[in-house]
Amino acid sequence: MSAGEPETGQDAVELAELAGALAARPAPRPHRTVRYGPGPAQVIDVYGAGAPRVALLHGGFWREAHDRAYLVPFAVALAGLGVPVALLEYRRAGGGGGWPATFDDVAAGLAALPGTGPVVLAGHSAGGQLALWAAVSAPARIARTVGVAAVGGLGRAAELGLGRGAVGDFLGDRLGELLPVTDPLLLPRPAAPVLLVHGAADRQVPPELSDAYAARHGARLERLPGVGHYGMFVPGTGAAGWLLAELKLAVSRA
Repeated sequence: MSAGEPETGQDAVELAELAGALAARPAPRPHRTVRYGPGPAQVIDVYGAGAPRVALLHGGFWREAHDRAYLVPFAVALAGLGVPVALLEYRRAGGGGGWPATFDDVAAGLAALPGTGPVVLAGHSAGGQLALWAAVSAPARIARTVGVAAVGGLGRAAELGLGRGAVGDFLGDRLGELLPVTDPLLLPRPAAPVLLVHGAADRQVPPELSDAYAARHGARLERLPGVGHYGMFVPGTGAAGWLLAELKLAVSRA
């Protein structure tokens, strides 16, 4: 979820569809939950039998208002394809997160994933920024990274005022000092392959952020026509089906 400006256009349509899908049935319980720290947000929910092959980081502009719940239907669908999935929660702004807590949580959560094999790390929106950061700063178990509508440039996101000043809320008054170590655009190119997926109709996180990241770091970039900020996680849609297939393929290559 965005926790930013009110959704309009295709974003509003997709958000309503996602909310309807979440309300239509109770959220399935994870197969198991792993704690990687003492805080209530320092948890990992695993869907599917066996060690996770995909780890998912949710969005919400790094704010406490939103958590991993909206990704549960997608995680269940991916697990149904035989790909166990970990939904990795983390502390967020307003709940003890920010620098360095949120980043520490992502690194610690990845290290605590069940199993020992490589995973595909995927992140949506603000979670995409964290995934792209982890691809460089905590790469030990990451075989491939997928950024979905990712905030691929924190500096540019701050300039645009995305999420009603979300970057400033997240990094505080040390924004300028921290950009070189938190902004995926300014970090070195990840060693593992990166796929960026962005809906062409996204108004919450403009596609230009993925364009800039792909141009600088040589990532594969896929723009989906007619898709907004949430469409790739709305159950039963063509965009969600496409992303499920891409993640399953990425796992086969990991």
